Amino acid sequence: MTNIDLRGKRALVAGVADAVGFGFAIAKSLAECGAEVAVASWPPAMGIFETMLRRGKIDDARRLPDGSMLEFAKVYALDAAYDTMEDVPAEVRDNKRYAERGDFTISGLVDGWRKDFGTDSLDILVHSLANGPDAAKDIIDTSRRGYLAALSVSSYSLVSMVAKFAPLMRRGGSVVSLTYLGAQQVIQGYGGGMNAAKAALESDTKYLAFQAGRRYGIRINTVSAGPFATRAASATGKIGEYIEHYEKHAPLPERLTQEEVANVVTFVASPLASGITGTTVFVDKGFHAMGISGY
Repeated sequence: MTNIDLRGKRALVAGVADAVGFGFAIAKSLAECGAEVAVASWPPAMGIFETMLRRGKIDDARRLPDGSMLEFAKVYALDAAYDTMEDVPAEVRDNKRYAERGDFTISGLVDGWRKDFGTDSLDILVHSLANGPDAAKDIIDTSRRGYLAALSVSSYSLVSMVAKFAPLMRRGGSVVSLTYLGAQQVIQGYGGGMNAAKAALESDTKYLAFQAGRRYGIRINTVSAGPFATRAASATGKIGEYIEHYEKHAPLPERLTQEEVANVVTFVASPLASGITGTTVFVDKGFHAMGISGY
């Protein structure tokens, strides 16, 4: 059996703020395969995350199969709504949860990475970021501000991160983001512009794969995960309904786990998937294949 071997590889997972989201599971899966893993966390949630790490509150989740603990090479602050500090409004910059974090923008993250690890230093970049202030609203009731905010954080941030990190990545490197079926089909209650944000993410994946592939020799893919009760998904207020519906009507009528998504992300990011780029890979127990699902 061929095993995924990421020894000697360095990964950055953007979007880790607790132990229940996909980002944490992906970081753990990458580490299990031997990668050195750093993470980036949203400033308002970062303090709690650091406290849980320090006090051992998530030690059970951090334990690897060999008995060792998942250790992060670095924990960075990141608010993916901003490219530079000049973009940050004063009320955010002066907020106590942000003020102590230094440069928490995408450019700040890149500068921090370069300072810590140098150039030609990144093999795997995971974009596990999604947020929309109107996510609980139907699209017809979504404000312009809410719609554009969803696109900014959930899709344009991928473009920005690829543009800024690609020059630091080794040839053969991989970028993987997370998307959802709501980009392609109507999912009642998936609102606030998140449908458009994920559709943009999937389209941008194709364009970025071509452009970054030709320019830097790196791959860009996205994984369409089925519903799971992450912090971001819970903002819809319907995640429990989604999970139950998938469990009942998917070709494999069972609940999706964090690990199933994380393992596919790890595979797609690994050299074993060196021929895959510009692709949306579904990990949803086959639900995306269904037309009428009421069976």
